[in-house]
Amino acid sequence: MASHPQVLYPKMRRTQPLAEQVYRLVRQIPPGRVMSYGQVAQYVPPLRARQVGRLMAVAPEDVPWWRVVGADGTLRIRRRDPLLAQLQRAYLLQEGVQFDSEGRVRMEQCIWLI
Repeated sequence: MASHPQVLYPKMRRTQPLAEQVYRLVRQIPPGRVMSYGQVAQYVPPLRARQVGRLMAVAPEDVPWWRVVGADGTLRIRRRDPLLAQLQRAYLLQEGVQFDSEGRVRMEQCIWLI
C-alpha cells in the first residue's frame, strides 16, 4: 500500500523513540484488524490519541496507518482529507474489514486486542 498521509504534518519528527514504539505496534496489527488511536496511545505512554493520529500522518511507508481508526470506528482522517479517508476505507475493505451503514468500522468484529 503506497500512499499515506505523510504530507499533512511535514514538520513532525518520526525518529523519536515514542514514535518508533507506535510504529512497531501498528506494524503488528494483522490485516483485517484495527486498533483505535486511544488503544495505541495506551500502550505507548505518555502519548494521547491525538498524538498517535499525528504520527500516523507521517508514518513511514511500511506502517499500515489505515489500520488505526477512531474508537467508535470512524475514519478520523476524513476531517483533514476526504480522499485519504476513501483510500483508508478501500484498504480496510480489501483486508476484509466490515463497515456499518453509517460508514464506521464494526469495531466489535475487527478490533485487535493485544
